[in-house]
Amino acid sequence: MMRSSVFHMFILSMVTVDVIVAASNYHKEETFRRQYDEFYLAEVAFTVLFDLEALLKIWCLGFTGYISSSLHKSELLLVIGTTLHVYPDLYHSQFTYFQVLRVVRLIKISPALEDFVYKIFGPGKKLGSLVVFTASLLIVMSAVSLQMFCFVEELDRFTTFPRAFMSMFQILTQEGWVDVMDQTLNAVGHMWAPVVAIYFILYHLFATLILLSLFVAVILDNLELDEDLKKLKQLKQSEANADTKEKLPLRLRIFEKFPNRPQMVKISKLPSDFTVPKIRESFMKQFIDRQQQDTCCLLRSLPSASSSSCDHSKRSAIEDKYIDQKLRKSVFSIRARNLLEKETAVTKILRACTRQRMLSGSFEGQPAKERSILSVQHHIRQERRSLRHGSNSQRVSRGKSLETLTQDHSNTVRYRNAQREDSEIKMIQEKKEQAEMKRKVQEEELRENHPYFDKPLFIVGREHRFRNFCRVVVRARFNASKTDPVTGAVKNTKYHQLYDLLGLVTYLDWVMIIVTICSCISMMFESPFRRVMHAPTLQIAEYVFVIFMSIELNLKIMADGLFFTPTAVIRDFGGVMDIFIYLVSLTFLCWMPANVPAESGAQLLLLLRCLRPLRIFKLVPQMRKVVRELFSGFKEIFLVSILLLTLMLVFASFGVQLFAGKLAKCNDPNIIRREDCNGIFRINVSVSKNLNLKLKPGEKKPGFWVPRVWANPRNFNFDNVGNAMLALFEVLSLKGWVEVRDVIIHRVGPMHGIYIHVFVFLGCMIGLTLFVGVVIANFNENKGTALLTVDQRRWEDLKSRLKIAQPLHLPPRPDNDGFRAKMYDITQHPFFKRTIALLVLAQSVLLSVKWDVEDPVTVPLATMSVVFTFIFVLEVTMKIIAMSPAGFWQSRRNRYDLLVTSLGVVWVVLHFALLNAYTYMMGACVIVFRFFSICGKHVTLKMLLLTVVVSMYKSFFIIVGMFLLLLCYAFAGVVLFGTVKYGENINRHANFSSAGKAITVLFRIVTGEDWNKIMHDCMVQPPFCTPDEFTYWATDCGNYAGALMYFCSFYVIIAYIMLNLLVAIIVENFSLFYSTEEDQLLSYNDLRHFQIIWNMVDDKREGVIPTFRVKFLLRLLRGRLEVDLDKDKLLFKHMCYEMERLHNGGDVSFHDVLSMLSYRSVDIRKSLQLEELLAREQLEYTIEEEVAKQTIRMWLKKCLKRIRAKQQQSCSIIHSLRESQQQELSRFLNPPSIETTQPSEDLNANSQDNVQPETSSRQRLLSPTLSDRGASRQDAAEAGKPQRKFGQWRLPSAPTPISHSVSSVNLRFGGRTTVKSVACKMNPTTDTASCGSEVKKWWTRQLTVESDESGDDLLDI
Repeated sequence: MMRSSVFHMFILSMVTVDVIVAASNYHKEETFRRQYDEFYLAEVAFTVLFDLEALLKIWCLGFTGYISSSLHKSELLLVIGTTLHVYPDLYHSQFTYFQVLRVVRLIKISPALEDFVYKIFGPGKKLGSLVVFTASLLIVMSAVSLQMFCFVEELDRFTTFPRAFMSMFQILTQEGWVDVMDQTLNAVGHMWAPVVAIYFILYHLFATLILLSLFVAVILDNLELDEDLKKLKQLKQSEANADTKEKLPLRLRIFEKFPNRPQMVKISKLPSDFTVPKIRESFMKQFIDRQQQDTCCLLRSLPSASSSSCDHSKRSAIEDKYIDQKLRKSVFSIRARNLLEKETAVTKILRACTRQRMLSGSFEGQPAKERSILSVQHHIRQERRSLRHGSNSQRVSRGKSLETLTQDHSNTVRYRNAQREDSEIKMIQEKKEQAEMKRKVQEEELRENHPYFDKPLFIVGREHRFRNFCRVVVRARFNASKTDPVTGAVKNTKYHQLYDLLGLVTYLDWVMIIVTICSCISMMFESPFRRVMHAPTLQIAEYVFVIFMSIELNLKIMADGLFFTPTAVIRDFGGVMDIFIYLVSLTFLCWMPANVPAESGAQLLLLLRCLRPLRIFKLVPQMRKVVRELFSGFKEIFLVSILLLTLMLVFASFGVQLFAGKLAKCNDPNIIRREDCNGIFRINVSVSKNLNLKLKPGEKKPGFWVPRVWANPRNFNFDNVGNAMLALFEVLSLKGWVEVRDVIIHRVGPMHGIYIHVFVFLGCMIGLTLFVGVVIANFNENKGTALLTVDQRRWEDLKSRLKIAQPLHLPPRPDNDGFRAKMYDITQHPFFKRTIALLVLAQSVLLSVKWDVEDPVTVPLATMSVVFTFIFVLEVTMKIIAMSPAGFWQSRRNRYDLLVTSLGVVWVVLHFALLNAYTYMMGACVIVFRFFSICGKHVTLKMLLLTVVVSMYKSFFIIVGMFLLLLCYAFAGVVLFGTVKYGENINRHANFSSAGKAITVLFRIVTGEDWNKIMHDCMVQPPFCTPDEFTYWATDCGNYAGALMYFCSFYVIIAYIMLNLLVAIIVENFSLFYSTEEDQLLSYNDLRHFQIIWNMVDDKREGVIPTFRVKFLLRLLRGRLEVDLDKDKLLFKHMCYEMERLHNGGDVSFHDVLSMLSYRSVDIRKSLQLEELLAREQLEYTIEEEVAKQTIRMWLKKCLKRIRAKQQQSCSIIHSLRESQQQELSRFLNPPSIETTQPSEDLNANSQDNVQPETSSRQRLLSPTLSDRGASRQDAAEAGKPQRKFGQWRLPSAPTPISHSVSSVNLRFGGRTTVKSVACKMNPTTDTASCGSEVKKWWTRQLTVESDESGDDLLDI
């Protein structure tokens, strides 16, 4: 029974009833201290019930088994405490905490809330340690302050340890800490005042900037997910997105409930002997298209017939175009299939060759050198891809040693998880494709079977001309991308940022944004005294807005439909909000009430009209993205709100039972008892000292008589749970809690001050920091950064840093060693830069003294500033000489320095000419401008400036969203509190009489300054104000419920949510720029080196270079980005081809090359997210295959060239042999005389030596080498094999019977290789056929030789 769900729900329901009863308790005037009222009896009953529950669990589990659970221990503690609490003498005492803590058991109702609480407080070691550290710090600092200031007279804040503790805790919460410091400074005197001020300021900075931030950091760390869990959630999120895409929205699935009614057509022009039923129009179209396609193919196969038939056919241009597209698709599909088969085969061959080269140690024998990160990641990818093909690796691994096989096995095991991850990624990708396909199929089926599907308002046809016209108008936008018509590459225009802004939304949305802004400006001129109902000029903007929005909605409805179409206007909350704002504006314009009573329907319509600025959220995509990221995962924020409300309910119930009715006091300070608080008394009026009021002897101060009233404090009380929770909510914002503490201590007792301190510590130190941490974590999770692993976070940081990186715009050093080169070396020296930075700081120090015309110190200060200005003029002159004016102007920093220096020169002239207050003010401004230039002279300051700039850029739309919300609240404040009477904080400077003043008041509330007091001023009710029943602008009363919802919602949304989003962005950018070198994928030195190399290649300083220059840039890189052409030639080709492919051979920018290097320098499997990983791998596979095809194509071309060269060489060899045989034969038939033999031979040899090089010098290819028998190889086993050595082919030795020698012939081919003719001894009986057959056999053997040894040619392009 104890473990049953029924028992569990019964106990939780009883706890809920107990909480409701405790929350219903309130202060009763007549029975304030009655002990045996209905609330006490209910408490006794619940205590007995929960005691029985504890006894039952102990009886079932045993005492040892019961206390073994931490949950049971807490329940037992509550049972003991509540049992003691119902004892009459202990009722309404400190034991009340045990009663109200029962509400904590309600956390078990929601499993999500229970898991969330365990996630935050379960691993309580970090948070508990931080709480202990905070308490220890407070105790130590309170003791130190007590010892320092206990002897100071007229200072009662540090007389005892409790008072010192309260003062130091007050400084920790930032509420009134300035008052504590000022009172201490006034008490210690002027001598010790600076030391005391430094003491309090340092403690305040440490407590607020470091200690409170540690709570946020610990909570964020508890909310951080594990690495494996992050990957799992990424996969699940992708699967969820796929499942979501598979299903159609409910507004479209409603058509499935109706029977299918496809559009039918009737076949005409047929014999009337039989009837033909109607058939589907879609089927008939397919049949007609197929018939037309077949006819067109037949006609194209017969040219004459096609030409004759074209004369007689009268097909439309649309049908011809459709048929041509069908034919092209069919032909393309056949070609694509064949091309795919070829690419697959080539890919397998290339991967096998690459794997063989890697495993065969083709890079051995080279000097050991540290690999660059590009080389390491390239080899990791090659190994990972080669291990995916088991057949190739098995075939290659034959004949290997045991160590190599063991290494291969370990690599296979190491990448087994990667293969499993590949299968999961492929499965998710296939699931997404199938989901999209199913969604399209469902839409097509609905479009075919339901004639009213995708018809706006069920009237306009799907392809109607009017609908197409509306689509063109609605979707027309500025095309920001300018492409080259020849290459297709995107051009980098000068004003690309402006073009991107214009192309952000459509032209129609731009018009509506402008109209909405103008309408909001018109609403800012409205006030309770100048109403739109009575001002015709303000009504013009109202009419314009309604007319333009009517046209916009009609165009969008006719183009996309209203609700039951795929791209309907009402398909999300933004569309609902657009229709709602339009209906409210139209209703108000048609009604235009003349009299608007307070708290009426007309005033509610005016309040709803104030939502008009929210239209911009719908019109701007980036602002919709911010809202979606903020509210799409509102679950955690809701859970934190429940926890804070639970905490407030616990302390509110406790406060009601202890302080109800005890905080009231008579307004006459001389009256203590309530029975004496009646009648009237005189109150004096405080008079300003500026009036110089002088009283006569015996004359009283000005004053007036007021009635005595026994009342609670003005801003808070604990008479019921509602007022107590409101007071605690104000305390939760750290505003007014000191006043609550002082009142409780003064009217109830000092011991009860612990109550408010505990609540402030739990609510503010833990609760609010928990809220801050959850808002940041929720925003990051919805944005996608919370689920990123460490490697993925580094990759995102790297991409962000690369977007900010810019070329150096620094001209190169002059080549010679002249004057300009020396100036260049001086200006670029670190010592010179540090000296200039110190001079800037020294000039800024001059502003520490006020520059006054009458002060004699001002003239020397201005003179020193003039000297500094001339030094800076000299600096700029040296840089212009060193870099040339054009090179100096390329840098933005140099332009800023030139501008500030020019202003300084102008100031110097005006200073000596006029010498008045205006010139001094101008000089101070120049010094301030000069100070900002120091941010670019130091790395740390530059990073800090970049953090601020990037944070402002990324948070631009969040800031705009905050301003729009603030504008809506300002318009609503004018309607609700425009005429409220002045009070404590509502005065002539801070009020809601107009939209401008309301904005200033709301900006003040954003900072948290006395927002609760402004709220209470707006809650004023009769008899403290004058009501009016007919118009709200004729009364000076406030609105209690309206003020409560207005101010509390505004403070929560702006202060707790929107401002924390800015904190999240700043934290993200801080980690972006201040990450250590170990956490960065590309360090600052790597980026700096790339900037220097880019500066060398980009000689024109345009930021772009031609694609062919990328090769030179990659060869110049050194260090971690170096590409070794000996080891990573294939990587070099992949990188070059990637640039050519992505930019179609056009120009590439600085960021294009840097992005390519960043992708190649990381492990994409670990660093990239799923969608980006799939796209990147597909791109790299395509690049690899294209480079492989180019490599094989060039290799085949070289082989063909060699075959042609060998054929030409064989012909020349045979021709030379025939000539030599003819010469020998002629000598044999006509023997010369002895005297003339030798000279003739020498002459023939010399003549051949002189002629042959000229004839062969035209040939540029390698050819075989014929050698004599003495130079031939003597090994009989190798005599018949072709031998290749250093690019030369050799014939085997000549046969023995040949005896006649032929003189050597030197053949030179292209000046590279010398080939000697064959020296053979000819037999007189041997003819030409024998020598020709020998050459033929040799040539046949040469053609059958495999070219496996020329594997290096695979890498040549």
